[in-house]
Parts: sequence; C-alpha cells; structure tokens
Amino acid sequence: NNVPLMKALSKLVVENEPDLVLFVCEALVGNDGIDQLQMFDRALRTGGHSRQIDGVVLTKFDTVSDKVGAALTMTHITGAPVAFIGTGQKYNHLKKLSVQSVIKSLFS
Repeated sequence: NNVPLMKALSKLVVENEPDLVLFVCEALVGNDGIDQLQMFDRALRTGGHSRQIDGVVLTKFDTVSDKVGAALTMTHITGAPVAFIGTGQKYNHLKKLSVQSVIKSLFS
C-alpha cells in the first residue's frame, strides 16, 4: 500500500497523456493485486482528472492454472479487459487471455 508511489504514477500518466494505461500485476498475488489495482485506479481519478486504466496485464499466469478469480474481479472492478497474460520472461510470452480456458477452469 504505497500511496506516494501510486500518486507519482498517476502524475506521470496525467503529465504524459499516454494512449494506453495498463496495470501490470502478478497473477499470484490474488486479493493483494486487487487492492493495488483499486489504489492505482483511485490515484488516477483524483486530482481533477478522470483518466482510467485501459487494461490489465497479469504476469506469472502460467503458475496459477486454476486460480483465475483475480482476473475476473479486476475486470469487474475497473471495466477494463485483461489485455495480456504473461507466461514466461520474454516478450513473446505475452499472450491474449483465453476466456474459454478461464471459464473451463472455474467450472471444472
């Protein structure tokens, strides 16, 4: 819960006006990641601007196989999609989230 860091990141977003703002989080952290996402989202919305997160990137997704609840909750909270999941340490290990595999793992 590093509030000064979140405010600094929010300031970077406001001053640089990027085309895309992605929240990057380890899939392993579960509810802590959701708390961080909410804190970052709040920091973006304060200070007289209303910029929101455009998407979520979940790293280490290959290590959580059936624990995908955090991905659903993050999407629900922000309304932003999971843009990519990380399944390794190289750029080509960034993959699009397979909604079918998430649903399958939730109901199996």
